Amino acid sequence: MRVAVVGLGAVGTRAARQVVSTTEVESVVVSDPKADRMNEVVASLGERARSHSSAAELPDGDVVILATPVGSQAPLAETLVARGSSVVCTTDSVAETKRLLDLGPEAEARGVTVAVGAGFAPGLSCVLARFAADRFDTVDEIHVSRLGTGGPACARQHHAALGGEALDWRDGGWQHRRAGSGRELVWFPDPIGGADCYRAELPDAILLVPAFPGVGRVTARLAATRRDRLTSRFPMARRPHPEGGLGAVRVEVRGRGPAGIDVEILGAMDRPGVAGGAVAALAAVELGAGRARRSGAAGLASLVDAPAFLGALAHRGVKVARFAP
Repeated sequence: MRVAVVGLGAVGTRAARQVVSTTEVESVVVSDPKADRMNEVVASLGERARSHSSAAELPDGDVVILATPVGSQAPLAETLVARGSSVVCTTDSVAETKRLLDLGPEAEARGVTVAVGAGFAPGLSCVLARFAADRFDTVDEIHVSRLGTGGPACARQHHAALGGEALDWRDGGWQHRRAGSGRELVWFPDPIGGADCYRAELPDAILLVPAFPGVGRVTARLAATRRDRLTSRFPMARRPHPEGGLGAVRVEVRGRGPAGIDVEILGAMDRPGVAGGAVAALAAVELGAGRARRSGAAGLASLVDAPAFLGALAHRGVKVARFAP
């Protein structure tokens, strides 16, 4: 298969490296507005990689990974779907996620797949939710928490999410809450430990509710400091770091099985840019190999086989922890 990667920030660069190391991939095309960055990445990837220097058109590929800044992925995906390419999108914007999901009917008609929110969170968090939910006969609640940022674009989106409007799913309807409210102490895998998390403008529920029909509650929270919350409604005062430090994701699923009501909690700890790139790359390989569960547009909870996906992800260095009762 041929895979293209558009956008070579923290996530896109890692995705390109993961893709080029996959035996099923014949060639990798990378594209970025910064020619020096693009040439540097191509040189590091080896002979199976090449650059795409045309700013007027998108690179060709059986699957295209979009790791561009928030707001640009939906229009690019629309062009790619019209061309007949499957797409992996890494956005964590609510507005853009909704626009990408609206591509579902056209993508299904053309026999291609759009993986929406295929990064660290959403992305890995969606796969963890599916893996945990498979223990139960019915799923009652899903609660996602995340900590950390990837590159500068991710940091800016993190900042904006705390100043927006949170979406919670409760008893068959959407509840709109003020971002930055709902403080909750969440325990992530060691060595991160506990962190205060708050409601934020995150797309996790939008992706998870369709994947789990009948679920009663779905929430998503973001780890933040007091300063993060106080400054979230103002422009960022300092330029973000090229890449953040360690991050984590935690997914708690409550449901009913043979033993009655139970809870399953899974988590992962890694640098978000590294883990997000691995998830995006593996999602592209799954789509390109024809292993997606269906065509159309959806999150990874609806598209991949969770045990196989997590096993392949562990081989790529991203491992999952189960919280003991």
